[in-house]
Amino acid sequence: MSTMNISLPETLKAFVDGQVSARGYSTSSEYVRELIRRDRDRQRLRDLLLEGAASPPSTKADADYFERLRGRVHDTDRQ
Repeated sequence: MSTMNISLPETLKAFVDGQVSARGYSTSSEYVRELIRRDRDRQRLRDLLLEGAASPPSTKADADYFERLRGRVHDTDRQ
């Protein structure tokens, strides 16, 4: 694993230390890694939403469409 050192003002350092204690993280590094993962996931979701918004519509999202999706989920659960 690579190492990265960051400098924080005392107020942010205190905030991070408080989050580590309150949320059950073992270290501040673990907390920061989780923040970075969440940001990466949020950006990926944004990219997917923008890609979907730019794509042409393919299927009408009506009641039948959602019923078929529910059926697919139920079929997967049974396997």
